[in-house]
Amino acid sequence: GLPWTFPGWIGKGENWPYDYPDVTAYYVVSWILGAKQYHDLDIDYVGIWNERAFSSKYIKLLRYTLDKHGLQQVRIIASDRLWEPISFVLLIDSELHGVVDVIGAHYPGTKTVPNALLTKKKLWSSEDYSTFNDEVGAGCWARILNQNYVNGNMTSTIAWNLVASYYEELPFGRCGLMTAQEPWSGHYKVEAPIWITAHTTQFTQPGWSYLQVDGHLEGGGSFVALTDGLGNLTIIIETMTHNHSQCIRPRLPRFSVKPQRATFYLKGSFFMVETLQVWHSRLGFESGNSSLFQQLHPVKVWKGSFSLDLNVDEVYTLTTLKTGQRCGCPEPPPPQPFPSNYKDDFNIRNPPFSEAPNFADQTGVFEYFINASDPGDHVFTLRQVVVQRPITWASDADQTISLIGNFQWVNVTVTCDIYIEKQHDGGVFIAGRVDNGGIYVRRTKGVFFWVFADGTYRVTGDLAGEEILMKGLSGVRDSAWHTLTLNIQGKSASGLLNGYPLWENVTISKPSHGWAAIGTRSFEFAQFDNFHVE
Repeated sequence: GLPWTFPGWIGKGENWPYDYPDVTAYYVVSWILGAKQYHDLDIDYVGIWNERAFSSKYIKLLRYTLDKHGLQQVRIIASDRLWEPISFVLLIDSELHGVVDVIGAHYPGTKTVPNALLTKKKLWSSEDYSTFNDEVGAGCWARILNQNYVNGNMTSTIAWNLVASYYEELPFGRCGLMTAQEPWSGHYKVEAPIWITAHTTQFTQPGWSYLQVDGHLEGGGSFVALTDGLGNLTIIIETMTHNHSQCIRPRLPRFSVKPQRATFYLKGSFFMVETLQVWHSRLGFESGNSSLFQQLHPVKVWKGSFSLDLNVDEVYTLTTLKTGQRCGCPEPPPPQPFPSNYKDDFNIRNPPFSEAPNFADQTGVFEYFINASDPGDHVFTLRQVVVQRPITWASDADQTISLIGNFQWVNVTVTCDIYIEKQHDGGVFIAGRVDNGGIYVRRTKGVFFWVFADGTYRVTGDLAGEEILMKGLSGVRDSAWHTLTLNIQGKSASGLLNGYPLWENVTISKPSHGWAAIGTRSFEFAQFDNFHVE
């Protein structure tokens, strides 16, 4: 478990989680206990703050708090950023050295630093990959899975992210090991990086040990060898070329790989091994067709040695295990675009999940809500529930926003019932042609139709509300339901309030297409109902 951000109450108003380290430690420990109690998840390792500063005082207090709650088995990893300064600080602070179990670095480029090795701690690449999941992404993954150990002594590599289940045009689209970004159709794709993963994970387990051999191949490429300590042996070989294995970061220095014949010698307890099972992948770049995770004929080991002819852009697993399998999963449903006519009235009594389907919250959180006091029209609604700016990781917007639909949409009509809860300066919007989110959410453009609790309205070309296209009086107030309609056709937009025209003929230059969206002026309670986009 690794916090990227923290709820605002932890900082008591400051954008910093370490001023009240006891509060932060209590929050993290509560999360670990809750993961077990409510989801039966055993958290083995916990981090400090993703790619941000660490506090030695907080790390020591976190260890103390974990132990006090009977969580001695939960280990601490630090600091999920760079090798330094954490490695140096561990060397000079013996108390900190005693509580940190793993040094985790992000995107280390397969290299470590002398201080990290001097700590004698386990070294992990605790976030890596983050690359578009085509064949080059598979090549990146194959190379770093081996070379993080071969070059950098790292015994774990964690991919960000596991499954790309978010709109592809958001930042880092398809940067997951596989793709499942169409919940409305059920379509998904088991991409090449999944089968590269299988070369390692089907034939090893956490707890296996790397053999300390020089894993550089003479003709380029690398190999690793692992054992369970019970006589099993797994060797993974990769021969990825430079241009076919570049990750998103860091920059990859030039190197060359050529076809080669490699001979391996099994010694000691492995001398008795007679045959090894063989699994093979070839990433097809020139030919365009890859062969992924195919079982080949076993290799006979003759007097403790065997040879292999290796081509470029290949992965081999040679193993004593006979358990490998290439699953024959049923074909997923075919891909479909997001429905061009979509409605949600949020009328669900016991939802399986707190968020409505297909909405993608970019800042804030939009959840199902039950209005017990409502006379009947709006008992079940969608409510924005984050009312205090979090301790942020990246640049969250000052507004809240949730996206939905198809990024390619041009001409759209968005209708939604809205209910402002915040008096005086509360406000909500509906929007179309919304062009961005994620780490770029602050610079999001689109066509935004706002109404405010003071009875005014605005039309802006951006989420920040700085590019004002139209403004005036609407008569909207807080604590009452109103229906907003935004109609965008070609270069023109118009807006309706409760079915009557409020503004029209506003000229729209760009963006030329994008998602629909709902949201609020600030971190405030507000409700939405009967959402409809066409």
